[in-house]
Amino acid sequence: MVGLSTAWFLQQRGVRVTVLERSGVAAGASWGNAGWITPAMAIPLAEPAVLRYGVKALLDPSAPLHVPVRVDPGLWSFLLRFAARCTGRTWRKTMAALVPLNVQALDAYDELETDPGLSVRLSGGPIIAAFREGDHADGLLAEFEHIHEAGLELDFSEVPVGQIRDLAPVVSSEVSRAIRIDGQRFMNPAEYVAGLADAVRARGGEIREGADVRGLRHGPGGIAVDLVGAAPVLADAVVLATGAWLPTLARQYGVRTSLRAGRGYSFSVAQPEDERTVRHPIYFPHERIVCTPLGDTGRIRLGGTMEFQPTDAPLAVPRIESIVANAEPLIEGLDLSDRQDQWVGARPVTVDGLPLVGPTNAPGVWVHGGHGMWGMCQGPATARLLAEQMTTGTTPAALRPLAPTR
Repeated sequence: MVGLSTAWFLQQRGVRVTVLERSGVAAGASWGNAGWITPAMAIPLAEPAVLRYGVKALLDPSAPLHVPVRVDPGLWSFLLRFAARCTGRTWRKTMAALVPLNVQALDAYDELETDPGLSVRLSGGPIIAAFREGDHADGLLAEFEHIHEAGLELDFSEVPVGQIRDLAPVVSSEVSRAIRIDGQRFMNPAEYVAGLADAVRARGGEIREGADVRGLRHGPGGIAVDLVGAAPVLADAVVLATGAWLPTLARQYGVRTSLRAGRGYSFSVAQPEDERTVRHPIYFPHERIVCTPLGDTGRIRLGGTMEFQPTDAPLAVPRIESIVANAEPLIEGLDLSDRQDQWVGARPVTVDGLPLVGPTNAPGVWVHGGHGMWGMCQGPATARLLAEQMTTGTTPAALRPLAPTR
């Protein structure tokens, strides 16, 4: 999503683009995520409650947050610096930088969807946050108050107990309280990103799949992008939008902000065969589990987990099993044993909680990434801002805190 939306908004400003994709379109974190476009909930990961929760999670292998105990100085340095940022003061400062991106998030999608070549659209409808323990909802309401104080408007309301299963028919009888969050959207992410790729192609853009970038070289003809097993691609400017792999190419150009792969897991199950069809996303905040209907596929995606493992580490089946174990008391009418599409994806988490968007120290080399869990939500908004900066030479105010060489 981040790379393709960059291409689309550059095309919108008259730039000819070539997208180099090392595997396939929508093959990474843009494939198996929750598909939520929820600017009202796109907030910094580092906050005091996460620090308290993280300490407990180290002792619980089934916890949604998983930090493997191993010798990895880089990871532990990252986590210590992340922990130092888990204060209310730092959260407010980081949130202030995210608010302009969140405010523009839905508008950027609206602009994408003016393209007649884009065959897919976001879905609207409420997100239902459900809780087994009623007092757990108070924590989410307090979080909403902080978000409101930061400058974001939220449209939410308590769901009467008798109406919870009307809105979320698969939640179990153990769910005692729910909050309805309106004004957000969702998608089948793989379908949407593939549709965006088609739109970029229809506008004259070239997308090369299986193009493994080896490095960049500056020369009199511009920037040569060297590929493994193929001729170089020449360009006037290059945008590095490589997700959790961003440091591999970007570090040599002055991008030193620490970034780690915060890996998420998901799988899909069939929609119920009775009247309990899931039509809106369901969120279990205490268990950190998301549940999203995947359009007309007849399936529902369940996901969760923040796992700090190497970017290319294989899928760990116990992480899928922990989602299932935590979901079983919360859900009825879904066969969680009949799982398909088991997936792990690497989300690029920066230590300071802010994306990396803008120029590097090398002429013509730009960076767009580091959105953590919010690449699908904020990616088009930051792409539009980056395209403005690249073509006008003026840095939008919203991008100043996101400078990649900060």
